[in-house]
Amino acid sequence: MEKQNYILIKTLCIHYKVEVSFIKELDNVGLIEIEQLEDDEFIHETRIGDLEKMIRLHHELNVNIEGIDVVFNLLQKELQLKEEVLELRNRLRFYEE
Repeated sequence: MEKQNYILIKTLCIHYKVEVSFIKELDNVGLIEIEQLEDDEFIHETRIGDLEKMIRLHHELNVNIEGIDVVFNLLQKELQLKEEVLELRNRLRFYEE
């Protein structure tokens, strides 16, 4: 694991003013993945955008962990459906020509 692509959870907690337990709960339900290196825990930098969304949902809208899980599952399903619609449009365009 290259440490340069990971951000220390303690640093994120200070920056976003959240508890470490909140991030660990997100890991427990599978919304993020915590990587362990020696005695420190990290999150990959590509997941920071999702983490920020989860923190905003929790703080601004008072959504609990289970609610955040539902929201992200629905967003993933929406993305899959959009991709499927695009694929079907492309097929239809092929048969129309």
